[in-house]
Amino acid sequence: MRMLFKIKLPHDTFNAAVKDGSVGQKMQRILDATKPEAVYFTEFDGHRTAILIVDMTDSSQIPSLCEPWFLLFHADCEVHPAMTPADLAKAGLEGLGKKWS
Repeated sequence: MRMLFKIKLPHDTFNAAVKDGSVGQKMQRILDATKPEAVYFTEFDGHRTAILIVDMTDSSQIPSLCEPWFLLFHADCEVHPAMTPADLAKAGLEGLGKKWS
């Protein structure tokens, strides 16, 4: 199942890594280990944020995907299911609409 990971990076820890020059190595280490399908960096609520798309086979993979962010950056990690249009088509929305109308 495809999952969207939203990683909120705290200013103090991330700034310290930028200043000491370790931020690139730390980020690359995490991305090499987690092998996301896609990675985007943006801002949410005034914080640096990483968005990762990861295809997981089991929920037991969540700790191995979040812990590096927790341990290296003291980041917050949210995990959300993510569907493609094909996934949504399989959901049978029309049938659900009839059942629950």
